[in-house]
Amino acid sequence: MLTISKALYDQIVEHARKDHPDEACGVVAGPVGEGRPERFIPMLNAARSPTFYEFDSGDLLKLYREMDDRDEEPVIIYHSHTATEAYPSRTDITYANEPGAHYVLVSTADTDDAGPFQFRSFRIVDGEITEEEVEVTA
Repeated sequence: MLTISKALYDQIVEHARKDHPDEACGVVAGPVGEGRPERFIPMLNAARSPTFYEFDSGDLLKLYREMDDRDEEPVIIYHSHTATEAYPSRTDITYANEPGAHYVLVSTADTDDAGPFQFRSFRIVDGEITEEEVEVTA
């Protein structure tokens, strides 16, 4: 289960809405080994695409160095889908290389009449997708 604060949840959703119609992407870092998301890090979608996201390689290297210096790891890796449901695509699965991370997808398309977005979390390990509950805390 992913436990996330309302503030972080809101920041991820706001980033997805702000970057629409392009996909948004980013990371939420936390202390190594604790699995607790704490620090919101919105990233630039270097692809600037409504159907694909890509972290800029220079920005990603800088981020990993910074997390290393702060004894952090990526707890959440998030991105948005702008025209489809919040479920990992084949490309998302291929690029999922952090087995300990929660992969959060936010859909800014109204695909299920549940409102203007979906917020879902998955574990992706060795190509296997497992959806998990999301608990939003105060």
